[in-house]
Amino acid sequence: MSLSPNKLEILEALLLHDKPVKPMQVSKEMGKEFPSVMMHILGLTKMGYATPAEKGYYIITKEGKKFLGIPEVSRDVARTLLVGKLHEQAFHFYLDIGKPLDIKAYNLQTFNSQLKRVQLESVDFHMKRGDFEAWFRGIGDIELAKKTAVLKRLTLDGENLRKKLQIITVNRCIALAKIAGYTVVTK
Repeated sequence: MSLSPNKLEILEALLLHDKPVKPMQVSKEMGKEFPSVMMHILGLTKMGYATPAEKGYYIITKEGKKFLGIPEVSRDVARTLLVGKLHEQAFHFYLDIGKPLDIKAYNLQTFNSQLKRVQLESVDFHMKRGDFEAWFRGIGDIELAKKTAVLKRLTLDGENLRKKLQIITVNRCIALAKIAGYTVVTK
């Protein structure tokens, strides 16, 4: 089964949120008219790709994620993504081509901590080039790679981009920690 470009874009927008979201918020983020977004969300719900989570809120389903090509993650993979020492696959932050920073990430937890301290120019540089998406895909986190691709299309930059990227990576770490069987402590 295929989706129209609009339905696909809305399904990807639902993926970006790790919690139930109001269609009005999706509409604003996408710059699309609310009635159209609502109609497509209802269609996605009938197809089993989205579901109402609570009154007025919707969330992507496992079937929706599967349609987007996102595989389920095993306990071992979740642990590796979170705390594994991926030295040969470390993410190296740069300010620009030929301007490396002495900042590296070896897994998603170190990525989150480094993202907080790296210069905004570096975040913008890597997002525009698709480096974050490529690294997430390379270490085996297809879901985070897809979310980053959707985030890139929102054309955010600076602190707004960093904050949104932090939100999706922290939420992903929480989800992976649950899969890995770790105790999740949120602040």
